Amino acid sequence: MCPIKCWSRRKEARPQEILEAALALFVEKGYAATKIEDIARAAGVTRGTPYLYFANKEEIFKSVIRALLLPQLAIGATLLQDWQGSARDLLQELFHLWWRNVGATSLSALPKLMIAEGGNFPEVMQLYNEEVTAPGQAMLRHVLTLGVARGEFVINDIDYAAHILSSPMVMAMLLQNTPLHCLPADFSAQRYVQCTVDLFLTGLLARPMDASHA
Repeated sequence: MCPIKCWSRRKEARPQEILEAALALFVEKGYAATKIEDIARAAGVTRGTPYLYFANKEEIFKSVIRALLLPQLAIGATLLQDWQGSARDLLQELFHLWWRNVGATSLSALPKLMIAEGGNFPEVMQLYNEEVTAPGQAMLRHVLTLGVARGEFVINDIDYAAHILSSPMVMAMLLQNTPLHCLPADFSAQRYVQCTVDLFLTGLLARPMDASHA
């Protein structure tokens, strides 16, 4: 029999379990088709338990973003704040961090979900844009601005450069969450991220890299 201490810990874990179950169902069935009772069943809780923590399905989705995804953005923000090295290395580390903490997890399905469902749920889409997309773009612009200021990068339009830089990563997340399985069977995320960074940096560097640095 589980002691009271164990039961308390289990109770505290329920919101996280509900959110993880909700994310999986939103991706599998779509936001509109997912019912709260489906989420409860997938989380292994009673039908009414989600309502103890969330007012409705929209609040569950907002909490998926805020509780599961925003902490990953915070890690990226801390990386930028504490960074002491070059802008080139910072851009590279930021991309690898992005893939480790988002692209390689169930959170990678969120862009697909927003493309499929966002138009029907404008409040949810607005939340995603304001709390995820905008801060993510701001981090990229920060790195690019730093690189220009230090003479490492030559960029004429930082705003558009930030959007272009993020596109390959978003596309990889979309492809790995489609039934078409567009990515090769031997797809290596590490190689993909590194190749993406290398391709951009080759064009961004003010001076070509010499052989020893490469």
